[in-house]
Amino acid sequence: MAHIVILGAGTGGMPAAYELREKLTLSHRITVVNAVDYFQFVPSNPWVAIGWRKRNDITFPIRPYLANKGIDFIAQSVSQIDAARNTLTLANGQHVHYDYLIITTGPKLAFDDIPGCGPAGFTQSICHVDHAEQTYAHYLTLLTQPGPVVIGALPGASCFGPAYEFAFILNMDLKRRKLRKHVPITFVTSEPYIGHLGLGGVGDSKTMMESAFRQHDIKWITNAQVTRVEAGVMHLSELDPQGQAVREHALPFAFSMMLPPFKGVDAVTGVTGLCNPRGFVLVDEYQRSLAYRNIFAAGVCIAIPPVEVTPVPTGAPKTGYMIETMVSAIAHNIAAELAGLPARAKGSWNAICLADLGNTGAAFVALPQIPPRNVNWFKTGRWVHVAKVAFEKYFIYKMKHGTSEPIYEKYMLKMLGIERLEH
Repeated sequence: MAHIVILGAGTGGMPAAYELREKLTLSHRITVVNAVDYFQFVPSNPWVAIGWRKRNDITFPIRPYLANKGIDFIAQSVSQIDAARNTLTLANGQHVHYDYLIITTGPKLAFDDIPGCGPAGFTQSICHVDHAEQTYAHYLTLLTQPGPVVIGALPGASCFGPAYEFAFILNMDLKRRKLRKHVPITFVTSEPYIGHLGLGGVGDSKTMMESAFRQHDIKWITNAQVTRVEAGVMHLSELDPQGQAVREHALPFAFSMMLPPFKGVDAVTGVTGLCNPRGFVLVDEYQRSLAYRNIFAAGVCIAIPPVEVTPVPTGAPKTGYMIETMVSAIAHNIAAELAGLPARAKGSWNAICLADLGNTGAAFVALPQIPPRNVNWFKTGRWVHVAKVAFEKYFIYKMKHGTSEPIYEKYMLKMLGIERLEH
């Protein structure tokens, strides 16, 4: 019978494995391949980077939980995908044959697009738990040697929410330590305005986020074309709406965290006809590759267009609810094909987000993600902070014990007072 291989065990890969296992008989084999042997709840990384969480709070070993559901697991990175022969080559030389391949790898972090950026350079990251731990180590140094802080997102970035979260969380932690007066904070972003979020804004996000920045004395530079980073100095051009440089900045910093642009991972990018020039998988409305009928993809690794053209390039985010609907559609479509039926299920490109802002939070719903929208909603309040803390525990519990239920739709929409979303 069929062998379904899922490449990646994150927010997309784990739910995909669980839902497929529930829909298919045990005669069909499911294997998850992941570069590391643990799951990490990436939305909690800003907390790890400031010391509010430890690694063990947001990670757990994958193998025993998948084994409980009759799902195989291989902890190896993939060096090559031979789509013509339906075969993966792993880093250890092992070959894995598949009948269906589901790509949920997430992105490659493209720090090297800008010289001096990233954990190997002079800025920190919260995109991976390893990076978050390194960021925390640098933060501890800042606490003993206070100085200017620069936080934000680099040109080409598509995930902006965590940068806002980290800025406000760091601000709150410094206030609690009575050190905030010694640490000026500047938010540097490729967005054309504060609260753009890669979505062209959501509701009153611009005015509300600008107000929050003013209230907490966080300065900002938008349309920021960061060109290079040196030890303690970030160089950038500030552009006008026409994309012309109007000011040059050399920002000094004692500590910096900048979110990078994304690319496709090397093994995926290397498949002829599978990806766009940045390495993101081209899929149809059923999440199926345009070039290979037995390859599906979901999450950050797929190609979706930016919401609008901006002076400095920005991408569109892929939020948890959207990813959940993508992997559910894939599970339905593969199950249908194995039953001799056509693929009919489609993912929902709606954006829902809970963002922690220290002791408060921001929530938004953009339905659909690309405007014009049926719902364009943005709210702030302490209830969002509480909701995100609870959601973290709920999501990790579900990923440990296996679920095919729509986690975001069951929990997050309830917290937002929304009964359901029309796709």
